[in-house]
Amino acid sequence: MGQAWGFSRYGGPEVQEFFDRPDPEPGRGEVLIRVTVAGVNPLDHLLRSGLVPGLDGGRPFPRVLGMEAAGIVLARGEDVEGLEVGDAVFGFASTGGGTYAETTVLSAPNTARIPAGVSATVAATLPVSGTTAVDALDQLDLPAGATVLVNGVGGGVGLAVARLAIGRELRVIGTGSTAKREHAEAVGVRFIDYAAENVVAVARELVADGFDGIVDLVGGTSLRTVAPLARDPHNIIAVGDMSVSDLGGRFVERHLDRENLERSGRLALEGVLAPVVTAVHPLSDAPAALATVENGHSSGKVVIKVA
Repeated sequence: MGQAWGFSRYGGPEVQEFFDRPDPEPGRGEVLIRVTVAGVNPLDHLLRSGLVPGLDGGRPFPRVLGMEAAGIVLARGEDVEGLEVGDAVFGFASTGGGTYAETTVLSAPNTARIPAGVSATVAATLPVSGTTAVDALDQLDLPAGATVLVNGVGGGVGLAVARLAIGRELRVIGTGSTAKREHAEAVGVRFIDYAAENVVAVARELVADGFDGIVDLVGGTSLRTVAPLARDPHNIIAVGDMSVSDLGGRFVERHLDRENLERSGRLALEGVLAPVVTAVHPLSDAPAALATVENGHSSGKVVIKVA
């Protein structure tokens, strides 16, 4: 038996609970891992709230929270290639699974070995924030010297986008709340505080002829406020708001396969894609870890250290 943290029905934080369960059996194309570190993401509480039921896999309650993790392979299901028992790996939970647990199953095609020299803590942040950053900037495909606005730069994905963009020799300007300034400026971002400054006015002072690209991590009214700053609306890439197409922009094209995970791992090893981990919680403190992300108070990446 192992401990897990999840939810007993759809709803708010009140439906969350700790429970014990047997180690799950890896099915076809899955690996069972002992979780070392699990990443915490906004999608976790959206799944708990029942807002994206198509991603829950239809599994019975209680369901385990979390979608990304790093750990050690304990067993393999059928038709698993390239991963062996004892490997240190990172990847995505199988559909409807969860990673806030002592053991879980990962989807083998969406799991990769952790490169030697990369910690489990860093690896656990790469499936979501690392590959999102790679995908968004690949989609923009801007040349060195171009300007990019990261709207909502202070979170885990935003800082990953900023670091990778700077590694590609792009000029990065980012928007965020006052609490996010320190971490954004530490990675080399010219920061605009949307609570204290007029974002559009300051951005136009910094880049008078408009931005070569915008990566939006906020959506809604904020996206519509900054969209006119793009020289070409086609070069607005939104990570969470699919209505970006109404503005002439594009929703990020995600690649969750092993090849993209391995690429993110190499970039992390090289220091080009170095996540800013601002909080490490034990599994017993998982409620506080998710609450920080759900309340929008987290700067950088929050993780849960299980083993």
